[in-house]
Amino acid sequence: MTGAEMIVQVLADEGVGVIFGYSGGAILPTYDAIFVHNRDSRRQLPLIVPANEQGAGFMAAGYARASGRVGVCVVTSGPGATNTVTPVRDSMADSVPMVVICGQVPTGAIGSDAFQEAPVSALMGSVAKHVFLVTDPARLEATVRTAFEIARTGRPGPVVIDIPKDVQNWSGIFHGHGRLPVPGYRSRLAQLESHRLGDRELGTFFAMLGESQRPLIYAGGGVINGSAAEALRAFADAFEIPVVTTLMGIGAVDTTGPRAMRMLGMHGAAFANYAVDDCDFLVAVGARFDDRVAAVPPKFARGAKHIAHLDIDASEINKVKRVHWSHVGLLGEALVQLTEYGRAHRFRRDWSAWHAHCAGLRQTHAMNYDRASELIQPYYVIEEINRLTRGEAIISTGVGQHQMWAAQYFDFKSPRLWLTSGSMGTMGFGLPAAIGAQFAHPSRLVIDIDGDASIRMNLGELETVTTYDLPIKVVVLNNFGDGMVKQWQKLFFKGRLSASDKSLHKKDFVRAAQADGFPWAQRLDRKSEVRRVVEEFIGFKGPAFLEVIIDPDAGVYPMVGPGQCYDEMITGEHIASRGSGPVAPPDTSEMF
Repeated sequence: MTGAEMIVQVLADEGVGVIFGYSGGAILPTYDAIFVHNRDSRRQLPLIVPANEQGAGFMAAGYARASGRVGVCVVTSGPGATNTVTPVRDSMADSVPMVVICGQVPTGAIGSDAFQEAPVSALMGSVAKHVFLVTDPARLEATVRTAFEIARTGRPGPVVIDIPKDVQNWSGIFHGHGRLPVPGYRSRLAQLESHRLGDRELGTFFAMLGESQRPLIYAGGGVINGSAAEALRAFADAFEIPVVTTLMGIGAVDTTGPRAMRMLGMHGAAFANYAVDDCDFLVAVGARFDDRVAAVPPKFARGAKHIAHLDIDASEINKVKRVHWSHVGLLGEALVQLTEYGRAHRFRRDWSAWHAHCAGLRQTHAMNYDRASELIQPYYVIEEINRLTRGEAIISTGVGQHQMWAAQYFDFKSPRLWLTSGSMGTMGFGLPAAIGAQFAHPSRLVIDIDGDASIRMNLGELETVTTYDLPIKVVVLNNFGDGMVKQWQKLFFKGRLSASDKSLHKKDFVRAAQADGFPWAQRLDRKSEVRRVVEEFIGFKGPAFLEVIIDPDAGVYPMVGPGQCYDEMITGEHIASRGSGPVAPPDTSEMF
């Protein structure tokens, strides 16, 4: 086979369901091999062409996040590769398994500033889980196979393969098996996978749990990435422990269930944050105490006498917050062990007072907004969509206020229904991620909740939706600008809307969607029409686009400002604070 044919055959052998990518000179041999494979093979590898390579990367990421399988992106050299840097970094930050195959100039031309050459290894090495530059064609087949292994195992992440054009054109023997010798990685992985909790560790954990009167689980994205949601739910139910989740952990527990205390953190529910302050035993599972959750680490979970931490990555233990008990290993297996040990030892405590306290927090400090306003409130729109989807739709978002509103007001009954750019906070993520998710789950309802500023970043992917006739529903909550930036400017910069107000921009989103072939595209600007239009929008069988003109002053509350603790949370006018009064914004010029 040629090198290009080997690449494609390994993709097929790895069970790749779809390829996202954009062609170009240095990757042409591989694109031709994909064409020939799809012409001659029963096992098709659909090739989805976006508007640009960043879109391809986020589509692969959306596919991976929604399915749990490795997403694949194939791009050309130079600008093709550099356009994927952002999705690679985004996937690394959120632990998303992805393989990016980049064409490269011929081996002999590397370093000569050849046409469309970029130093991919140097660029990607600092943002990817691993990078391969293939200069020995005999190692190509094993390299591609090893890239998938590294991407999906341990803490998942993106792996980049830089393949010169002459390596793609080379011909050699295809073995159909074999991987690169990476003994250090495999040794660490084997140790990780074999690390199980011993009776002493289990006994210590349950001794701390037994002393607790107010235990709380703090679940992060590692629960989703590690396919441990079922085990977490079983553990929480077995011992009746309430659960708060991070932004990336949404869906780890059913948000409509009795254990769910929703999202904590900077824009978490007030009742979730207060529960963290009130708990006396915090069990962190697949979470990393990041700055959006534990902005002031010494004061985070200030009432906790003990903190336990389970994670797959040893570097996360004690990195931000010192803990009293920890376990590094596969989360699902550890949670199963904890559950079985507790049941075997008939562990039972009466936490009815704590449950009543949490229920009181949910009621007293419930999410709320100005329901009497004549302007369309974004929360109301999301509530209406949620009423129809009942926690069963796949929701992707861009980044900004709309992202937080979606996290706060949508329900999620299962994991992998919530797709968002968490750690990187990349605007433009929502639309291409929704496309990837729709290919992962063709029969599911997929909705992109976006903002007018965020969707502009990858607006060209509207055409990708209609090109492939995907029944994706796109919502643009239009507040005429960078809403989250404006909120910070109003709070901390005396209302100076520097470069964030887009009220004079000429973009007509509905006409743009119509021009890209959306058969259903409407603008909603009257509150009385919200319910009817939303029902039509969700009920439409094909691609649908809805622009909603929302209250431009609608804010994201609660909000924990920079350097603040949960007891200093700004809850806004419509969510009750348990402090003596509204908390003033901090005196700071820190931005984000």
